[in-house]
Amino acid sequence: MSTVPVQTLVRSKRLRALLSVVATAVAACGVVIAATATPSSAATCNGYVGLTFDDGPTGSTSALLNVLRANGVRATMFNVGQNVQNNRSAAQAQVAAGMWIGNHSWNHAHMTSMSQSQMQSDLSQTNSAIQSATGVQPNLFRPPYGETNSTLQSVASSLGMRQVIWDVDSQDWNGASVSQIVANASRLQAGQVILMHDGIQNTRDAIGQIMANLTSRNLCPGMISPSTGRAVAPDGTTPPPGTTPPPGTTPPPSTTPPPAGGTCTAAATTTNVWGDRYNTSVTVSGAGTWTVVVALTAPQKVSSVWNGSASWDSSGNVMTVRSNGSGATFGFTTMFNGNSSARPQIRSCTAG
Repeated sequence: MSTVPVQTLVRSKRLRALLSVVATAVAACGVVIAATATPSSAATCNGYVGLTFDDGPTGSTSALLNVLRANGVRATMFNVGQNVQNNRSAAQAQVAAGMWIGNHSWNHAHMTSMSQSQMQSDLSQTNSAIQSATGVQPNLFRPPYGETNSTLQSVASSLGMRQVIWDVDSQDWNGASVSQIVANASRLQAGQVILMHDGIQNTRDAIGQIMANLTSRNLCPGMISPSTGRAVAPDGTTPPPGTTPPPGTTPPPSTTPPPAGGTCTAAATTTNVWGDRYNTSVTVSGAGTWTVVVALTAPQKVSSVWNGSASWDSSGNVMTVRSNGSGATFGFTTMFNGNSSARPQIRSCTAG
């Protein structure tokens, strides 16, 4: 049996000790190592979901990236232009960690009150800041507060960006606990997108449990397609044909929709509330294409609609929303106009 010189053993032990000290120091400093997050190769992905984080980069972006990398997660960061300008290195770290970067406006203003030229300037300035810091030209845009209209969508499109809202609101911005964030995320279905935020400790603490739930349902984090606004595989594809989704998940987009004229189910959730308005998210199940009729209580009025084509009856209080290829969830902003207690009622959901 061969022997190893004593000097070699001593050097080896010293090297291991040195590496241990370096690793501890790196972790203590919250440094993000420039390596792409890679999901476990053993994972079976029957569908993909989009994990998104708004309002970065912040002073705690490195902590968020460390948690994402530790869990093998690639996510989409909807960055605020002003924050990118003030935290260029954090924006660069996002890209180095394998994250996708989207535009979330220059300073998180209520953009639907802007003129078209102001919208154009705001989004262009944000794109320039992101590209200057990271070399990335964003192809996704999320309007602040989820507030949008046809003019804003048109401006984003003219700049090469697809508007992306969300299907599930984690409510982390509203003080949700870790368990509440995890419970909200558990509603995610294949192709859907969840809203979360950079800079919130409870969100970071929830990521491990969110991933455990997704893995148990054979769902994996994916990228958001700039063509459809839905979550797809990181290489830009959907699950392979013939893949059977786990129980309770939404069939992939290639699934043949039910015959026209059938019924479907529409569930409405109030997602954001401000002093003069609120947002509603409506998720449709049981149909690939659909028509949903929503009734409002006067004097409330809808100011904007996204991910669906809307029309109104003569009273202006009954809204009909038809699918427009943007997925199974649409949303709208309603102005209180003096009535802050009423909420929209779903009258019907028709397939086809």
